[in-house]
Amino acid sequence: MAKRFIPTLNRILVEKILPPSKTTAGILLPESSAKLNSGKVISAGPGLRTNEGKTIPTSVKEGDTVLLPEYGGTQVKLDDKEYFLYRDEDILGTLHDN
Repeated sequence: MAKRFIPTLNRILVEKILPPSKTTAGILLPESSAKLNSGKVISAGPGLRTNEGKTIPTSVKEGDTVLLPEYGGTQVKLDDKEYFLYRDEDILGTLHDN
């Protein structure tokens, strides 16, 4: 049975997207090639609370593809899979297929 992890406050659980190691033609790509540090949002916390008790929701939702900082995040291992936990303000942006 898979665990369901719900982050607290403004934290975001992300599964990093690994860049392909070779092209569709079978050419191996060097690890140092330009890679996009991105991930898929697995779960997002409810958001921060203001002094008045109102909730400011997180800027991303489950399923979003996000751009991540090169460094940071807290590594979390659930059901033998590796995830990273970021604060909402650490997420650099969302990626769309337009």
